Amino acid sequence: MSDVDQMSFEDAMKELEQVVGQLERGDVALDASIALYERGAALKARCEAKLKEAEEKVAKITLDGQGQPAGTAPLDG
Repeated sequence: MSDVDQMSFEDAMKELEQVVGQLERGDVALDASIALYERGAALKARCEAKLKEAEEKVAKITLDGQGQPAGTAPLDG
């Protein structure tokens, strides 16, 4: 298994979807379900952290007098 802290958002989300699917099917033993739940919680936290990181990098486009993109400015917030 990959180290969750090193996963990209896309990889973490893909694995999280697989974990949820396994848990929903209920075709794993109790101990394995607990381990899957813990892995899923870690993957969810990673996805949330990567989304927050992306939100902090979002910049709004500033326009000049003719409505053309003139640059970027930090997201207010």
